Amino acid sequence: MRLISICPSNTELVAYLGLTHQLVGVDDFSDWPSAVLDLPKLGPDLSINMDALEALQPDLVLASLSVPGMEKNIEALQERNIPHIVFNANSLNEIAQDLLTLGIACGVEEQAKKIAEEYLHFIAQLETIAQSIQNKPTLYWEWWPNPIFTPGKVNWLTEISSLAGGQNLFHDIELANVQTDWQEIIRRNPDYILMAWVGVAYERIKPAHLLKRPAANELLAVQMQHIHVMEEWLYCRPSPRLVEGALKLAQLLHPESYQRVALPSFLQC
Repeated sequence: MRLISICPSNTELVAYLGLTHQLVGVDDFSDWPSAVLDLPKLGPDLSINMDALEALQPDLVLASLSVPGMEKNIEALQERNIPHIVFNANSLNEIAQDLLTLGIACGVEEQAKKIAEEYLHFIAQLETIAQSIQNKPTLYWEWWPNPIFTPGKVNWLTEISSLAGGQNLFHDIELANVQTDWQEIIRRNPDYILMAWVGVAYERIKPAHLLKRPAANELLAVQMQHIHVMEEWLYCRPSPRLVEGALKLAQLLHPESYQRVALPSFLQC
């Protein structure tokens, strides 16, 4: 099949199923695995060049609704009658289902089942360890600085926080994405601050930006020097790489409890 992915997380799903060689084009932000770097780029994931996409004559386009604004890509695919699948996972279990959906569509259902089982087994392994941890620090995830956006209860980062022996600071709000303000962060006073600004290069995210905000030095996380810049590709994309991020976070928060945990074989690539 001639596959096109127009979202980085979808490109990663393709890779885990061993189908990277079937990709004929990707969005500008797809950067893993390295084999996709030489493929035709079709524009940023919020503004795909549909003429260029159609010219590649795909058998199937892997679209997404993981970021607000992607709806127009779906509408354009529908208008042009281009075969496509839309992924929109908000939870770790939904990512397992996405693997199966893609596997069935591409004729590799058994491989997809195997990977999904490994993935879910690893999640269960982390969960078992997390249940034994008594001291679970609160984690403030900053997805965007102005206005401030942070994940709520219905989001994979709440699950990842729990699997790592922590608690998402905004786990009590029944939303996937929460718009809040700095005063509310001060009021909730997190134990850790984790910065992962979506779409901003990792090296450009500096704790110094946050420390300039009013009363930042009053926060426990700042006083304990618990401010960390986190990799967007391990925490902000709905693909199996999220559990790699979960283990990395767990070993940061509770190194002794998670020190002997190894990634499942399909992630060691």
